[in-house]
Amino acid sequence: MYDFKFRSNPLTRATASAAGTVFVVGLLLIGFAFLVFILKDLFAFLAATIFVLAGAGTIGFAVRLFIASRKFGRTVNSHEPYRENVRIHRGSN
Repeated sequence: MYDFKFRSNPLTRATASAAGTVFVVGLLLIGFAFLVFILKDLFAFLAATIFVLAGAGTIGFAVRLFIASRKFGRTVNSHEPYRENVRIHRGSN
């Protein structure tokens, strides 16, 4: 269960550690694959939910951009001398 052997070569220890990590990752991937196979309807629902939320967020962002472009187009084309939040600083000459 526990490996109490002393290995003097650091490369051997690093390789054994990497092999153990890769083995555990492989087992996790196989377990996840079985979960997806058994619960495919649940995972399909979760994926569809993510795509719907991403689409709604994208549409919301597009609407905000459209509204901002309409406001920007109105302020640029107007011939009024007053602009909100703009100050002109004249230097003392």
